Amino acid sequence: MLNDLRLAFIGAGVMGEAMIRGLLTRALVTPEAITASHPRQARLEELSALFGIRATTDNRAAAAGADIVVLSVKPQALPGVLREMRGAVPAGAFVLSIVAGARIRTLAEGLEHQAIVRCMPNTPAQVGEGMSVWTATPAVTPQQRAWAQAILRALGRDLPVAEETFLDMATAVSGTGPTYVFLMMEALIDAAVHLGFSRADARQLVVQTIRGAAIFAEQSRLHPAELRNMVTSPGGTSAAALYQLEKGGLRTVLSKAVWAAYQRSVALGQVGEAAASPVEVPLPGEDTRSS
Repeated sequence: MLNDLRLAFIGAGVMGEAMIRGLLTRALVTPEAITASHPRQARLEELSALFGIRATTDNRAAAAGADIVVLSVKPQALPGVLREMRGAVPAGAFVLSIVAGARIRTLAEGLEHQAIVRCMPNTPAQVGEGMSVWTATPAVTPQQRAWAQAILRALGRDLPVAEETFLDMATAVSGTGPTYVFLMMEALIDAAVHLGFSRADARQLVVQTIRGAAIFAEQSRLHPAELRNMVTSPGGTSAAALYQLEKGGLRTVLSKAVWAAYQRSVALGQVGEAAASPVEVPLPGEDTRSS
């Protein structure tokens, strides 16, 4: 699907590298079709040696002639990158942004370009098991939407949404979600060690249990409550454990954590918008009530 297209990665950190690896592993593009930019020459040499792609420290040069410009810089670097990249995106290209908290209005005004796809991927994308939630402006054509989806599916699975407001929600659920799982894994491993397992054995037990439970939930298509009931016998070990979890307010604490992450995502977007684009100008076809 991406044959004969040229891609520019503005910023080639962990997620940028994961995207490049996914595209090349699935043979969606050739190394010659990819140009990556990064401020450190050593990093560029590493990427060139690893993937055989072209690399440069010049963001504008990287974007020249590209059909797809992937914006994958750190949020704190975005204002400077937008100033540098203003007017540099080719007219027929679209921008795929994975910059956390960067709103479409900020990107469109900063780049002077209207065709924007904003995406929220998550950490498992680094191993091809990510969940990416994305939305696009009206200026993105159906063909470009298909190209964006092909890129994101190289990272795992994707969910297109109609409104940008869902990106902040996705940040709190799937974007931050691995953090909740990792914390639970850490707690389970510590509990297993407390019982008497070695830390290596405890890690194996916990990682495989969570992996298996996730696959089981996916394949069964039953509601999690039904799955939980299947393994909870009256007066059994699961019932005893669940009593303590409910008594400790696990559901409430988790719900509060998601809400806090959502509020933080909204706040970061407002800060980034103010820093990069102090004057708000609605995009064509944009409903300002959803901002």
